[in-house]
Amino acid sequence: MEAYLDNSATTPVSEGVAQVVMKAMTEDFGNPSSKHLKGMEAERLVRQAQEEIASTLHVAPEEIFFTSGGTESNNWALIGSAMANRRAGNHIITTSVEHAAVLRPLAFLEEEGFSVTYLSVDAHGHISVEDLKQALTKETILVSIMYVNNEIGALEPVAEAGEVIREWNRAHHTEVLFHVDAIQAYGKYRIAPRKLGIDLLSVSGHKIHGPKGSGFLYVRQKVKIKPLILGGGQQKGMRSGTDNVPGAAGLGEAAKEAYTEFDRKIALMLACRRRLIEGLKETEGVLLVTDEDEACSAPHIVSCACEGVRAEVLLHALEEKGIYVSSGSACSSNKKTPVSSVIQEIHLRKNLQESVIRFSFSDRTTVEEIDYALDVLRQLLPVLRRYSRR
Repeated sequence: MEAYLDNSATTPVSEGVAQVVMKAMTEDFGNPSSKHLKGMEAERLVRQAQEEIASTLHVAPEEIFFTSGGTESNNWALIGSAMANRRAGNHIITTSVEHAAVLRPLAFLEEEGFSVTYLSVDAHGHISVEDLKQALTKETILVSIMYVNNEIGALEPVAEAGEVIREWNRAHHTEVLFHVDAIQAYGKYRIAPRKLGIDLLSVSGHKIHGPKGSGFLYVRQKVKIKPLILGGGQQKGMRSGTDNVPGAAGLGEAAKEAYTEFDRKIALMLACRRRLIEGLKETEGVLLVTDEDEACSAPHIVSCACEGVRAEVLLHALEEKGIYVSSGSACSSNKKTPVSSVIQEIHLRKNLQESVIRFSFSDRTTVEEIDYALDVLRQLLPVLRRYSRR
């Protein structure tokens, strides 16, 4: 049996998406900037994808800009908006548990003279809204908070943060922008940026059964943001370069599929989550890292620490049995330190920090796969612990 439980790293492309991408590559292959019929058909596909994505967020299609993925979307949102609003201030607020695709651009902005406040988190990875209130100053121009943490599944108080920022803006006659990295949340939550006070929202295609190299950035109308990629003026001059028609079309299809039968899909993931958490709690020497409370944690991510066994060793032992999990963020797996900054920030006991593994599901994951993974885990842990003690 095989159990792919690393869906937060990437997901398999759905059959519907694959068909849309293939058709866009082989039949509707025109350049959307071309004025002939082939170009017009390609442009229609891009526009249709914008409309499909916009409908899932209840925003205007003109507010959706296609990118190469979540990393570009985050970089553009942070650097583009910071540079465009620099005259208004130079202070940015974020959390200490953001993905590297947020932390690295912010480090760059610090080198450029911006000041960044990093909000601390509790043992389950959640920020305090009160800390956000205290961090806001008259120099603040941007707040960036992830919707769901990619390593431990913590659901951040995005709605409450959005209201805090709106109240601050009303009281001080300012326009602090609110960016949300929704890469692990889109397709798992019904997200309404306007209702939540979100100005900028980043999404990646390959996390929702879309093609790799695809993503989008939602930019609320009238938000001041500078383009990072200059050239031929595509996408209203905001993101130049020949449009990736297959990527956009595939992403549009993936977005549509993600929100079709949405409640049923989330119920399936929650069933897997509950079965896994129940089983992990009954397994000797395993500590749940993810918040057990479903109101505070994502339906598709469960992290735990397996005492006495390094995560990398356990990962490969599970792999030999056809079970695929993660020892942290796939994007940070080449870092020299074995312990992620997220695990350090939640102050997990030091003897467990190198023992954290992440299980992540999609709507294709079955309870049978979870049971298989639990059975194998219980067989492997005593053996690996004896080996590591030697």
